[in-house]
Amino acid sequence: MEGVVQCSANYTPLSPISFLERAAIVYGDKVSMVYGTEKTSWKETHERCIKLASSLVQYFGISRGDTVAAIAPNVPALYELHFGVPMAGAVLSALNTKLDASMLALLLEQLEAKIIFIYYEFVEVVFKAVDILSGREGKPPVQVLVLIEESDQITAPSILTKETPAGCSLVYYNALLARGRADFEIVPPKNECDPISVNYTSGSTGIPKGAIYSHRAAYLNSLAAVFRSDMRQMPVFLWTVDMFRCNGWCFTWAMAALGGTNIFLRTELSSKSIFDAINIHRVTHLCGAPTLLNIIADAPATDHQRPLPSRVNITVAGALPPPQILMKVTELGFNISHGYGMTEALGPAAILGPWESRLQNSSKFIMDEQTERIKGREGLHNLIMDGVDVKDPKTMKSIPCDGKTIGEVMLKGNALMLGYIKNPKVAQEAFRGGWYHSGDLAIRHPDGFVQIKDRAKDIIISSGGEAISTLEVEAVLLSHPKVLNAAVVGRACDGHPLGDQAPYAFVKLKKECDVCTAEEIIKFCGDRLPKYMAPQGVVFGDLPVNSTGKIQKFVLREKVNIAAGLALQKGLQ
Repeated sequence: MEGVVQCSANYTPLSPISFLERAAIVYGDKVSMVYGTEKTSWKETHERCIKLASSLVQYFGISRGDTVAAIAPNVPALYELHFGVPMAGAVLSALNTKLDASMLALLLEQLEAKIIFIYYEFVEVVFKAVDILSGREGKPPVQVLVLIEESDQITAPSILTKETPAGCSLVYYNALLARGRADFEIVPPKNECDPISVNYTSGSTGIPKGAIYSHRAAYLNSLAAVFRSDMRQMPVFLWTVDMFRCNGWCFTWAMAALGGTNIFLRTELSSKSIFDAINIHRVTHLCGAPTLLNIIADAPATDHQRPLPSRVNITVAGALPPPQILMKVTELGFNISHGYGMTEALGPAAILGPWESRLQNSSKFIMDEQTERIKGREGLHNLIMDGVDVKDPKTMKSIPCDGKTIGEVMLKGNALMLGYIKNPKVAQEAFRGGWYHSGDLAIRHPDGFVQIKDRAKDIIISSGGEAISTLEVEAVLLSHPKVLNAAVVGRACDGHPLGDQAPYAFVKLKKECDVCTAEEIIKFCGDRLPKYMAPQGVVFGDLPVNSTGKIQKFVLREKVNIAAGLALQKGLQ
């Protein structure tokens, strides 16, 4: 249109680092972080992040597009890295603290990280990873290791248990910040689609994939996090979700947007630490895996006071625990929201909050069986997602909203990754047809809500042609009072690897429950599920997990089908 003038006055690239710059002005003296007895204001946080960016650029030569890795729990330093690294024009990759040295070396090699920030507890595994990386031909070792120490560790060198890897220099975090300049001019993105971070998937079926996030997606999803969590100005957020998971579902940046207070635990995550934080700091929000609900529900009466100072919003993403757990947590004073998402979508892409449950039920915060059934669904897409749809992957047409037809969950919108680092072919396959293919199978109800049935690779087709959701069977297993964890896989009927399948359960019992039979488990499931969905066999013991803690179903699947093949061979002899 004639008269349109697009220039730097009316267009600047979207980036969440702008939230911190604003917070320093609007909420300057308000508390930004609480860590034990330490408190920091937004003005101080802003200055520390600028000094961090200054040191990265001026002393270590970090330039636009370089990658900076970090392996640390939820501590203030990791929060500061979420702003300081992109302020230097670099890309942050916060890595899973459960990774072993070999996997860590593999990811560091892929990232080509020049600098690693290490919390002191993970020095040994990181040093091993760097040694592995240094021994590979043509692969230059990491140049700088920055040790994140606690403020009460006065003699920092004493916390080191091993010598620094050859070719690396060691710097201490607080000393690094002390050398930085507060008047440093930050390096903003040239384009809002420039990378801001790399977050790795769990790698449940193989090597984790590094999802590349843009400044634009991080900015928009941070605002979406505010809306989907029903946040107001200056919320108090308890860090119970790991920051290495989708940059803490983008709450790292969202809290700066609202001038909120970040509460970091200095003790192990437990019901006592959660309730203490809520009562002392008046926590308004927290989020994480569904196990968080179990921790709260199982809290002894001595760990919490009733009522809470006010109702607390809690968002979980993943398979929900049994109804009785949801009811108990709601009665204790929590408003439960259920999210559906993935690393590639920067966290929850769809959300079902307490308000949707009330719309379906009544005007009160209640939890009954009807509400629980609604909460078992994945909700509707958030404001910055153009759509969360269930489609036939062959025709790319939406399935009918009949609550029966199964299709694949697909996403489209501004809160999706740019792609996978050094893996463009896999990214192109994931984005085929103009939608992101999640690999999750689901149905859509007449009210529009999506309900996940299973992963495409995990669905079981019975001898009668019925589709068995392993997630539904696992949910029943986990409701058994003696079961701690469970996984269900398909075993080929008649021992034929291409034949129909029957569900088999792998069960880990609670420590206090040492007596339980397969017959008891099978009957328990048979009383609650259609006959064809009940497990045909049960194996007790530990479940194989990868370095990120995800159950490796492919290992279990291989185990039961090898056993089935051997049984068939024995029968033919």
